[in-house]
Amino acid sequence: MLKIAENLNLKPYNTFGLDAFCNYFVEINSIADFLELIKTEVYINNAKLIIGGGSNILFTQNFNGLVLKNNLKGITIELEDKDTVIVKVAAGESWHEFVLWCIERNFCGLENLSLIPGCVGASPMQNIGAYGAEIKDVFYELEALNTTTGEKKTFTKNECEFGYRESVFKTKYKNQFLIISVSFKLTKHTNLNTTYGAINAELEAMKVTQPTAKDVSNAVIAIRRSKLPDPKETGNAGSFFKNPEISQEKHNSLKSSFEGLVSYPLPNGDFKLAAGWLIEQCGLKGFEKNGAAVHSKQALVLINKNNCTGQAVFELSSYVIQKVFDKFGVTLEREVNII
Repeated sequence: MLKIAENLNLKPYNTFGLDAFCNYFVEINSIADFLELIKTEVYINNAKLIIGGGSNILFTQNFNGLVLKNNLKGITIELEDKDTVIVKVAAGESWHEFVLWCIERNFCGLENLSLIPGCVGASPMQNIGAYGAEIKDVFYELEALNTTTGEKKTFTKNECEFGYRESVFKTKYKNQFLIISVSFKLTKHTNLNTTYGAINAELEAMKVTQPTAKDVSNAVIAIRRSKLPDPKETGNAGSFFKNPEISQEKHNSLKSSFEGLVSYPLPNGDFKLAAGWLIEQCGLKGFEKNGAAVHSKQALVLINKNNCTGQAVFELSSYVIQKVFDKFGVTLEREVNII
C-alpha cells in the first residue's frame, strides 16, 4: 500500500544536509508501487522529482510538488561464461555496496569507481566516472518505466548517448523515465587501470606490487577518503563542477601562461582541465561565504560548513565560476543538479 507523506523535510534525503520541504513524498519499493502511483491525483496534478541517494542535488528552495524516492532493490547474474558476466542491479541499490559486491566475486571493471556516493540508478544518468573510468565502459543496458504511461523500455548503450557526465536522461528524456535496473558487462580477467591520478603512488605506499581489483579499489577508497569529506559529517555532493574541456589552441595558450597547468589530452585533440586545480589557483581553497565553503583539501568540492542554505552554496558556486573565468578565461559548469 502506497504511503504518500505531506509537507516532508528533505534534509535526510540530500547529502548536503539542507532543509527543503516538498508538498508530497513517496518511496517506490516495487514496480507495482509506481504503477499504482501514476494513477493517483497527487501524481497526475503535481510536478515530480525522482531521487535516489540524494548525492547529486542542491536544493536552493522548497520543491513544490511530489518527490519520489527510488528504493528498488536486488542484484542478479543474468549471463555468465568463463570470461565475462552480466550483472543486473536494481536502481535503488547503493552504488558503492554494489561495487564491493562485484569485487568480492572477482568481477572486474568497477574498481576505479569505488566510494562514489549515490544509488545505481543515478550512475547512467550522469555517466559517473573517476580515475580514468566511466560507466559507459562497462554498461550493457538499462530498464526504465515511462513516467506518464508506466510502459517499460530497455535502453542500449548507444540509445543512452553517453557523454562527459551526460546521458539522454539529463537532456532530451529528462524526467520522462524512472530507471528501474541497470546491467553491466564485467570481466573475470584482471585488466586494471592504475595510470590515472595517484593510484600507482597509493599502491606503492600500500606495498602492493601485483595489484588485484580489490587492491585498486582499496587504493581509490584511501585516496578519496584523504581528500573528500564524508557527507555524514560534512554536507556535500562530491565534485560540484565538471572538469572543463578546451581546444588545443586554448590549452597551448594557457600552458604558456600557467606552467603548472593540470590537463589531460582527449582522443579528439582537445584537452580536459582539472577544475580543482583552476579553483585552487584562484586562492579559493577553504574560502567560506555565508556558511558555505570550498573544501580545504579538494577545491572541486563545495561544503555545507556552517548550517548554510542551498542558496548560499549556489551563490558560492557562482563566485567560484566568475573567479576562474576572470583568471583563465574558462567557464566551469556545475555537475550538481540545481533545484
